[in-house]
Amino acid sequence: MVLPRVNLPKLLVKPVGRAISDFKMIKDGDKILLAVSGGKDSLSLFHILRHFQRHAPIKFELGIVTIDPQVDGFEPQALDDFFKKFDTPYFFEEFPIMEQAKESMKGDSYCSFCARIKRGLMYKVARREGYNVLALGQHLDDLAESLMMSMCHNGKIQTMKAHYINDVKDLRVIRPLVYVRERQLADFAKTTKLPVIADSCPACFTMPTEREYFKNLLLNEEKRTPNLYKNLLSAMKPMLDEVNA
Repeated sequence: MVLPRVNLPKLLVKPVGRAISDFKMIKDGDKILLAVSGGKDSLSLFHILRHFQRHAPIKFELGIVTIDPQVDGFEPQALDDFFKKFDTPYFFEEFPIMEQAKESMKGDSYCSFCARIKRGLMYKVARREGYNVLALGQHLDDLAESLMMSMCHNGKIQTMKAHYINDVKDLRVIRPLVYVRERQLADFAKTTKLPVIADSCPACFTMPTEREYFKNLLLNEEKRTPNLYKNLLSAMKPMLDEVNA
């Protein structure tokens, strides 16, 4: 079977390769389960990890998991046909997250509640299918927004980790896109015509989020301070690695 090939720009390959190296994200023999929502970030990361599968000196396996939160407007079923083209193991899990949130959510944002439920389901699939690493598609913009939210709302200087071990200590979690800007992924998705699912989290369009507020705040500040995200990455870098600290 001849698998499709995608030309990746160096602007994506180099920062991801540097992040993988800096944080020692991938080890020989790893079985990596990539969480794909159908958005541009995770679909782009799929192609990037496939590139490193072919060209990196270490060998690792790659599988995909999609969590369907069963909300109106989210139609991820088309992803199955997409991943079949690449002969990639694909796991699809359904769970009524929004309905569960109505019953169980107390004093929390929907996005935070949803993220916790999804993460638990991803761990479940990884364990069941024998994967030891979970790869997530958050990028530098996400990390910067999380930093601002944590400082302003919780009085803590913290953000998402680039590489850490889960609480049970049986899975490593990696974020290979931590050096990549969101706009770079958007450009790649558009150029490559990735099958991005519109409204991959429809609830976020009906429920106001703090993340969207801080995203706009930072992007507006970047117009005045062009090196803003570079500076924020420099400030965050010491706290990004839990595994190799």
